[in-house]
Amino acid sequence: MGEKSSSKGWCSWFIAFIVLDVVALAVFFTVRSKIHKSDSGPAPVPGPPGAIDKKYADALKVATQFLDIQKSGKLEDNRINWRGDSALDDGSEAKLDLSKGMYDAGDHMKFGFPMAFTATVLSWSILEYGDQMKAVDQLEPVQGSLKWITDFLVNAHPTDNVLYIQVGSPKADHSCWERPEDMKEARPLTQVNTSAPGTDVAAETAAALASASLVFRSSDSAYSATLLKHAKQLFTFADKYRGSYSVSIPEVQTFYNSTGYGDELLWAASWLFHATRDRSYMEYLTGKNGQDFADWGSPTWFSWDNKLAGAQVLLSRVSFFGSKDVSNSNVLDNDKYRESAEAVMCGLLPKSPTATTSRTHSGLVWISEWNALQHPVASAFLAVIYSDYMLSSRTAKLSCNGRDFRPSDLRKFAISQADFVLGNNPMKMSYLVGYGDRYPQYVHHRGASIPTDATTGCKDGFKWLESEQPNPNVAMGALVGGPFLNESFVDSRNNSMQTEPSTYNSAVIVGLLSALVTTSSVTQSFT
Repeated sequence: MGEKSSSKGWCSWFIAFIVLDVVALAVFFTVRSKIHKSDSGPAPVPGPPGAIDKKYADALKVATQFLDIQKSGKLEDNRINWRGDSALDDGSEAKLDLSKGMYDAGDHMKFGFPMAFTATVLSWSILEYGDQMKAVDQLEPVQGSLKWITDFLVNAHPTDNVLYIQVGSPKADHSCWERPEDMKEARPLTQVNTSAPGTDVAAETAAALASASLVFRSSDSAYSATLLKHAKQLFTFADKYRGSYSVSIPEVQTFYNSTGYGDELLWAASWLFHATRDRSYMEYLTGKNGQDFADWGSPTWFSWDNKLAGAQVLLSRVSFFGSKDVSNSNVLDNDKYRESAEAVMCGLLPKSPTATTSRTHSGLVWISEWNALQHPVASAFLAVIYSDYMLSSRTAKLSCNGRDFRPSDLRKFAISQADFVLGNNPMKMSYLVGYGDRYPQYVHHRGASIPTDATTGCKDGFKWLESEQPNPNVAMGALVGGPFLNESFVDSRNNSMQTEPSTYNSAVIVGLLSALVTTSSVTQSFT
């Protein structure tokens, strides 16, 4: 009797456990199914700028200052106490005022090709993330820096088919080490024209002015109209008189050699389409010129020299958000740009089947020994823009050779590159000067390296290049060249490969940090 009772009780408990297991499994699979369905659906569209990420806000406030450091001309509202007026007579030999603009890097040259790219990227950053810049009081400074460049570019285009693309002699400039305020050397001008064409630099300048016309359209309509007029003229000039400025002016090959002009033509046409909504620009992009220059489906690296990836991401806007100014056939052809942009994104995502292997051990995209940080920061900028396009259009996933990724994966990649720059790296060093507790002290920069009260000329100033003392002036916001492939960094003023900053580096880091400051939905149209 006792045995039977015990056996019966045991059976009851066994059955109860089986039932509970079945229920638990049912609950598990139901929950997992719901999570899976939730994961496969689009993420919510962000609203207005949300909570501020202090790290990126602080870094952005630092980064924008280098644009002030690089300004030429008679300074207004100068917030850099060791900078003063300089190059006030630039352009005088052609009876033009080319005193504004920005010095290229650690020297005092004004190279129009990278300067125009700087302006285009700053414009794009404002158009996408101006509300986020405004949330941390950086919109006005960035707009001011942009206008400082576009004022120069407008003045550098005195007639339809003439564009001044360089101020200063690289040989003479690099033979001196002095503060810009003390320059006394001749500042010769270099131009492209119908007999010495420069499609690449003229088209990039057209892109800069077209994009900036959108930035200033609501605040200064007359200035915006002026910018757009010059942009159209320059694009016509660039397209009609085709030729690389590196061929027309061989001396530039040593400094900013252009590897082709097709990307700039598409980049400029993309911005002119957004600025005008004129279908002819879309037809230009999707017709023969697209077939000749777009290199659809082949990922490239976004930089001052190659704009294809930027154009592809920018044109994907039309596919994501639509446009009444684009015919159905153009939309189908435009999708090729989005597909190419997706190929770029798939190459950046570390877990993608097509991920680039060009990375350091810590995951920094690494393409070039010189100015190594340009490519990862520019890539991260494109990635976060594309992520936000996906979010704002409620696009749930990006497919890379059968593997799906979400907008958050692209943002995670962008954050990884930004965080490396800001100090999450083996050197435990911030490559953004002035941010964090440890950053380069020997930046290759003439003005930063020479005390403001020093009396030096062209040649005797080289003692400051050779000085073993840290720079007396902090080049706040300078994004230096960055680490070698093995993630080492030599902080030496003579190591220009790693310690020289540039304005175009500043443009992409300002754009990236503006995107990461907080989250908000991107505008569906720039007009």
